[in-house]
Amino acid sequence: MHKYQSRGDETTGLSEWKKRAPYRIHEPNEHFEVKYEANCHCGRVHYQLNRAQPLDSKLCHCTTCQTQHAAPFQWAAIFHKEDINFVNGHHDLEWYDPTAKSIEHKLPCKVRCSYCHSPIMDEGRNMILLFPSLIHFKTVEDRLNFKPRCHMFYNQRVIDIPDGLPKWDGLKDDGNLIEDSPPELIREVERKREEEGEERLQKGENA
Repeated sequence: MHKYQSRGDETTGLSEWKKRAPYRIHEPNEHFEVKYEANCHCGRVHYQLNRAQPLDSKLCHCTTCQTQHAAPFQWAAIFHKEDINFVNGHHDLEWYDPTAKSIEHKLPCKVRCSYCHSPIMDEGRNMILLFPSLIHFKTVEDRLNFKPRCHMFYNQRVIDIPDGLPKWDGLKDDGNLIEDSPPELIREVERKREEEGEERLQKGENA
């Protein structure tokens, strides 16, 4: 493993990162209730999840996700860092910061298995984005818990997906709804923005 994979600006020691979520292994007395099991392609990296439903699930069409996953888009589910427990292989991880094109452990970054290079997650400053295609779903209901709720950066797409889900031209709730997004959602977003505009105007008049 490259020296920068074990030590970066956000670590204070060679193995300090292994003591913090999401890499910290939960102790038996913490009552980590396992809802799902997942692993990389080679099986060296194996993790568990204790949350039945992700905080959110989305399809990202940005060019970085397309390149990093060698796919038309990225399917990711958002979890808290404490929701994951590595059973095996957290010593076999590698990091990559696509912004700086650095392999130091700087957040946000992408995390992969250092052997088979399967994408494991995107580690943010507060949350992690896991890839449901690695999870072993036991029931149809389990899979439905991870059903995508929206598309992001849809204007950068390489294929059209007319599924009726909200389609943002940037981050969710921080851009414009485009294509076949639900009309009622578009009206709701426009209404909120009009109200926010009126509030800013009133504050400006009263200043």
